Amino acid sequence: MKILINTPDLSLPGGVANHYKGLLPYWSEEVKYNFVGGRKGIPGFLMLPYDYIKFTLLCLFNKVDVVLLNPSLGKTALKRDALFLRIAKRFGIKTLIFIHGWDEEVEVKINKTSKLFQSFLLADGFFVLATEFKEKLISWGVTVPVWLTSTKVDDRLLQDFSTSQKNKKSKKLLFLARVEKNKGIYIALEAFKKVQETNKELAFQVAGSGSELAAAKIYCKDHHIENVIFSGNLNGEQLTNAFATSDIYILPTYHGEGMPTSILEAMAFGLPIVSRPVGGLVDFFENDKMGYLVESLDPQDFADKIILIINNSAKLSAMSQYNHNYAKQHFMASKVVKQLEEKIANV
Repeated sequence: MKILINTPDLSLPGGVANHYKGLLPYWSEEVKYNFVGGRKGIPGFLMLPYDYIKFTLLCLFNKVDVVLLNPSLGKTALKRDALFLRIAKRFGIKTLIFIHGWDEEVEVKINKTSKLFQSFLLADGFFVLATEFKEKLISWGVTVPVWLTSTKVDDRLLQDFSTSQKNKKSKKLLFLARVEKNKGIYIALEAFKKVQETNKELAFQVAGSGSELAAAKIYCKDHHIENVIFSGNLNGEQLTNAFATSDIYILPTYHGEGMPTSILEAMAFGLPIVSRPVGGLVDFFENDKMGYLVESLDPQDFADKIILIINNSAKLSAMSQYNHNYAKQHFMASKVVKQLEEKIANV
């Protein structure tokens, strides 16, 4: 079976590129990645005519059995991929849609007029990251299969890791995401400050870059938040070390998340999670067993949950082992690929 997958350039940051980069070694079917969107310093809108022509030629000459498109539920992505879908269907190729991020403003517009989503009713199946997304697609008139799937943890990240290696004496929180307001960076910093009042030795590593990075550093200085380590983007050994030397993962995001990969990775490294009930997390997350999903955006509420964990070594240890085992059972890239291939084969 030949599968053609449209994805951003794997060298770029971002959830979709990261997802398919992690899946790459594990495909058993004949899979070709077709890079679309901005790359090599050229904006996406300038690349688009070339991308459409290249995609058409791939469909025409490569004897493709299935196309897998990967938009987010965003206005630009939907418009772009609607034409890719029509091209593939013109050649009689079965086409699946994997919707990653979920923009609630676009959802509201589609609720008002389904015309925005009309082209996608040509698809032969959908992958989504949350039950609520599946229910929305069905309400918009989707009658083909809609499968729940997951983002992934690259198996190679855990090659030399076991929870017994974790330093029981270290006390560190970790935030690993784009440093943006809607990812909850300022909520996380304020929560850390409150926890520090009773845990002076606690450190906080902020890993990632983004438009708020410089402002977040100034915020720490102006608000006297100490012991914060800004480490920028991490890869390879630096990434695994950040997870392996941390105790709790915090992500107070109110961004339109699908399934935050960093949370699954943190679980795989045995970190209890303090986050929010976003996207696919609500389908599997067990409060007080994996950590806590906090409804509010109040830093005090996040601080309270962190304190519940950090001051109770037995709870921290139990959550750590449970999360590690759960992630290895459900989120490893090799297993995610197998599940995807099984669904694709049945289209």
